[in-house]
Amino acid sequence: MKRITAILIIVLSVIIYGQNKIVINADLGKDTINRNIYGHFSEHLGRCIYEGFYVGDTNKVIPNTRGIRNDVIAALKKMKVPVLRWPGGCFADTYHWKDGIGDKSKRPTIVNAWWGGVTENNSFGTHEFMDLCEQLGAEPFISGNVGSGTPQELAEWIQYCNFDGISPMSDLRKKNGREKPWGVKYWGVGNETWGCGGHMRPEYYADVYKRFATYMQGVSNTKIFRIASGPYGDYYEWTEVLMKNIPLNLIEGIGLHHYSVIDWNAKGSATNFTEEQYFKTIKQALKIEEYIEGHSKIMDKYDPNKKVALVVDEWGGWYDVEPGTNPAFLFQQNTMRDAVLAGVTLNIFNNHCERVRMANLAQTVNVLQAVILTDKEKIILTPTYHVMEMYNVHHDAVLLPSVVFSDTYKYGNDEIKSISCSASKDKNGKIHISLVNIDVNKEKNVQIDIRGQKVSSVSGRILTSEKVQDHNTFDNPDKIKPVIFKDVKLVNNVLNVKLPPFSVVVLNLE
Repeated sequence: MKRITAILIIVLSVIIYGQNKIVINADLGKDTINRNIYGHFSEHLGRCIYEGFYVGDTNKVIPNTRGIRNDVIAALKKMKVPVLRWPGGCFADTYHWKDGIGDKSKRPTIVNAWWGGVTENNSFGTHEFMDLCEQLGAEPFISGNVGSGTPQELAEWIQYCNFDGISPMSDLRKKNGREKPWGVKYWGVGNETWGCGGHMRPEYYADVYKRFATYMQGVSNTKIFRIASGPYGDYYEWTEVLMKNIPLNLIEGIGLHHYSVIDWNAKGSATNFTEEQYFKTIKQALKIEEYIEGHSKIMDKYDPNKKVALVVDEWGGWYDVEPGTNPAFLFQQNTMRDAVLAGVTLNIFNNHCERVRMANLAQTVNVLQAVILTDKEKIILTPTYHVMEMYNVHHDAVLLPSVVFSDTYKYGNDEIKSISCSASKDKNGKIHISLVNIDVNKEKNVQIDIRGQKVSSVSGRILTSEKVQDHNTFDNPDKIKPVIFKDVKLVNNVLNVKLPPFSVVVLNLE
């Protein structure tokens, strides 16, 4: 009764006085935030692979290790990339993996029909991707070709990567210079099969999936994790059909795609946007929570023990390309709007970690909501990079239940909650709280009541700027970067925090 009364008092104070309050129960955590929620996505699209990750092993201008950029590796290792998805995307369902192995001078060229009709020389293939993941210390996640491939082709790829014994594919791997298998755990069974992966009906794909998944067994020394091509947005019928028709012993994960797009026919500039466009983009980003809850409810009917993971393997903001760049290369800048978008999205993933156990930001370098942009030998870290680096304190930490009482950010006749939050406790007992003030105009005072654990000190970092359109450039690469956060006070286990407009803050409590 006392607990209910306290909550009612908080609710009334928010309504009457516009105060923002958060209650965090530090002794009630039970679910772990899987580090793979902070995963990334790299497709053969524009300058993501070539010029982004890979400059070729004969490049003498840009420092590299076997063709992979040293500066990109160093930056991503600091961000602690846990898992990397490849080779697509739409490209995956036109990619035949044997074209990308062996002597590079003898690898066939293909046309990248999805992304600009450019020639793909296949110099970056399986061995190069595995080298990239090993340099990063990241788990590889391979999307298999279902659209134009066969079960045999995918089964042979798994055997090539994972079989530690005598077989045609493991022998071929050894012939190509890799003695020991890589042990690839995560395998996608097609991509967007409702669209570029074959324009299939859910019933048809469910049968196709079962066929492929059946022949993915018994060819690996690694217990593999099969991820079905899942729905986009609120396509709940797709999830219903898959969960109803695919036996739980044939599936470990279902994908979900969601892009924060105002209008697919008029996406707007990445940097020159209005407050209305900002509001609508963030509102669209917040819909991911509705979608996660909707798909999870369906999954719970068929999988009450939550064996099957929800994998948000493509997410992020999508705007018009930068002026003067190839429209098919999807190169866009990255502003404080994207930092806010990333912060609220990751908070949602954290808060639903009982079902969401992997996510992959689209895309890592030079494409869509990239964390790194490159220009020849130069690189810049985007605001999204800094958010994901700040949030890596949540990796494999225990989610702490939090109740957020927030005022609203209003635009016209519409409104959304202004405060986003998630909290966790790491293996050393430290509490980490990530906060976002979505409101583009107003500073917010937030009171955070920590219950169930005594805390004696608080520190933190903040990411913000003068204008929400601000971004890092090659001429000014450090315009936006995290700095020490000082507007927080701790008294009797209660934090009083002052959040500037459109800011992201991570607090660390001991």
